[in-house]
Amino acid sequence: MTCEEILQTVRGFCAREGLLEGRRQIALAVSGGADSMALLCLMRPLAEENGITLTVCHVNHGLRGETADRDEAFVREACARLGLPLRVFHAAELEAEVGRPQTGEDWARRLRYACFGRLLAEGIDAVATAHTGSDQAETLLFRLARGTGLHGAAGIRPSRPGYLRPLLCLTRADTEAVCRACGETWVTDETNEADDYARNRLRHGALPALCAANRAAERNLARFCEKAARADEYFARQAESLLASARVTDPKCLPGGARCALRTGQPVWRLTALRQADPLILDTALHRLVEPVRDAEEKYIRLLAALVERGSGAVQLTDNVRFCGREGLLWREGSDNNIRPQGEKADVPERAVSLPEGGDYPLPGGGTLQIRVVSACFEEKTQVVHKKDLKNQADYAKINLICPALRLRCRQPGDRFRPAGRGTDRELRKWMNEAGVPPRERDTLPLLAAGKQVLWVCGEGFADGLAPGPDTEQLLQVKLENWEESNHDHA
Repeated sequence: MTCEEILQTVRGFCAREGLLEGRRQIALAVSGGADSMALLCLMRPLAEENGITLTVCHVNHGLRGETADRDEAFVREACARLGLPLRVFHAAELEAEVGRPQTGEDWARRLRYACFGRLLAEGIDAVATAHTGSDQAETLLFRLARGTGLHGAAGIRPSRPGYLRPLLCLTRADTEAVCRACGETWVTDETNEADDYARNRLRHGALPALCAANRAAERNLARFCEKAARADEYFARQAESLLASARVTDPKCLPGGARCALRTGQPVWRLTALRQADPLILDTALHRLVEPVRDAEEKYIRLLAALVERGSGAVQLTDNVRFCGREGLLWREGSDNNIRPQGEKADVPERAVSLPEGGDYPLPGGGTLQIRVVSACFEEKTQVVHKKDLKNQADYAKINLICPALRLRCRQPGDRFRPAGRGTDRELRKWMNEAGVPPRERDTLPLLAAGKQVLWVCGEGFADGLAPGPDTEQLLQVKLENWEESNHDHA
């Protein structure tokens, strides 16, 4: 396409998506790369046509030393030449909001959007970012590889409150063509050339392979995202209707947890109505429950779907938020005000494990800790249970005498543990040393504790004195799914 044809494509895309309607002030996010410089070139005539005032925003993350300063200087020169006002942010200005600089995309993204948030708070109508159809294709492949539903397959939306993506109708090749036609140069972020990040590996390997099979692969993937977005909007309406019809508003005759949730403003739903729903609509509804709390990966949707089908238990989404099911009801407990920022150390977040409900507790790295209280005949169980699993079972009555609400967490100073068969109480740190737990794992090993007394350690099992016996009526079972337990087995 020629530069004029590309401009017409973007003009039509903006009109179709209503991106510029009612806008008076738009900030362009310009890094200095080809995509953002093309955004600068294309938005100038469109802004003039629509009576919009443009400003430019540049974020210096401070992670790349001299090259980061080079990019800032490049954008400053371009804005001065074009007569556009420029706002530059540095990481130190927002340390209180996003923490100290960290390597990795998560922290950098949080920094950028914290800067954009300041612009919006100061009166800018919207921030336009330079995401292209190539970014859309990479996002789709990344989410499909990680596991996603229809909502995630819709990829990057053309707009959301405060943000516009007017270049989603273009590819990266188009943006470079625009820059060349307009006589604009661009800078290259050297981190984009390395394969340290999964997205870069997709960009350098998977996408070229797909484009070799079909030159229109990027556009076709982006077009699929558009169709997925329209389908997702339909299912979203159906999901909202389902959740509204299943919602309980009268606290009378509710179990204690559900009644407390309702009184504190948390929603409660009837499980029967959810179970009777079309599976696709239920899947979308569960996605809408997870999305406000955390990234709605497929594993969390599956865990919630299993909870709905099972009718009892709990699924922990973050340190502070979980969904509980009991007596025909599903409800949310906690708030999402203190969610662990993305990019922090991937240890096991501390959280309460209420019994006898138990639940499914996602662990860093994709594993899940399943905790169940079951009625069973001990003699029958021991005939079929593997010795390795037996150590992960305890007499529930003995646990309940110690503490009815355990804590799932990592080790803390002062923790003590009594290994099964030893009969002696030891400092946990000394036991880990004697048991040969690798130092790199000691601070991230999942365990269950009552105060400073550790009752279960991943790989070792329950503490001495908690094993089930002939008179055991209920078992507390702990099971690890998708966790590299062989690396944590010290028995």
